[in-house]
Amino acid sequence: MDEANNLKGNSQAEAIKGNESGQKEKYDLDLILDIPLDVSVELGKVKMLVNVLLQLGQGSIIELDKLVGEPFDIYVNQKLVAKGDVVVMDDKFGIRVTNIISPVERVKSLG
Repeated sequence: MDEANNLKGNSQAEAIKGNESGQKEKYDLDLILDIPLDVSVELGKVKMLVNVLLQLGQGSIIELDKLVGEPFDIYVNQKLVAKGDVVVMDDKFGIRVTNIISPVERVKSLG
């Protein structure tokens, strides 16, 4: 009988510890919710020589490496985290997230 009470007491103690852990995790998350992040969307990129850059003027066209209809890259603090499509809302551009980069792919891109 004592063993049963002891097991019951242990499970209650574990539940309390689990609840405290959950509250601690919530508080830890609250600490980072107000951290500002730089989010940018890359339409494409190109390498060019300085003399070509200096010859650009109003109306010049720069050909990018992305194809029409290809998803745009979404970066958070200069790290690729997602891909998306351009949308227009009330005469403003936005981006619809279509694919989140997996953590494994993100780690590979670091190296």
